[in-house]
Amino acid sequence: MQNNPLPTQLPKRLPTLIPYIYSRAEIRRLLNAIRLVQLPNRMEPPTLRAILLLMYGAGLRRSEVLNLLAADADLENSLLTIRDTKFFKCRWVPIGQDLTTVLSDYASWRSVRFPAAGVDGHFFLDCNGEPLSWWPLHHAFDRLRQHAGVQRSDGGRYQPRMHDLRHTFAVHRLTDWYRKGLDVQRLVYHLSVYLGHSQPANTQAYLTMTPELLQQASTCFERYACGEDNHA
Repeated sequence: MQNNPLPTQLPKRLPTLIPYIYSRAEIRRLLNAIRLVQLPNRMEPPTLRAILLLMYGAGLRRSEVLNLLAADADLENSLLTIRDTKFFKCRWVPIGQDLTTVLSDYASWRSVRFPAAGVDGHFFLDCNGEPLSWWPLHHAFDRLRQHAGVQRSDGGRYQPRMHDLRHTFAVHRLTDWYRKGLDVQRLVYHLSVYLGHSQPANTQAYLTMTPELLQQASTCFERYACGEDNHA
């Protein structure tokens, strides 16, 4: 009798990648470590700091940060134009005053460090005044994360990634909305547009439930339920 050539056991499915949600304390540790860690040759500390704060403060993708042009950063009006995104669309991203100050400070440093760069090129430049590529940024962040001691303890397959700053932006925004008692169900649509998703359902991947978010959501539901009981 011929043996069955197929394996007797099905291969195990690899676990789904679970986004890492940075705490605010970990964000501070990463920023504080920038001036202490030895960065790759093409990466300069002011550039790395501005990029991390932009990804965390506006939820941008890495590609959107690296493709940002100086002319698309309207800092007088606190508005960024994000072009040719993941879904081949353009969008406007308004930013807060703190982030505007961060980017304005970087723009001032950039104009002194690279006076010939002007406003026609990329906003973020490497040490040679050329558009920053993904590899020095990835390498710099990996060194920075290890130096700051930010690592997973939940058994996830991957260590915290730079892209997880985008997830963190979304989760922290939701948590703040819950804490303020705002209509989160309505605001999720606006969050989806802000993140550049083609439909609100795509935002669900970013809404990782952290203990703080669960607590705020539970408190909000409890207030709603008690209100309903009072109307009975």
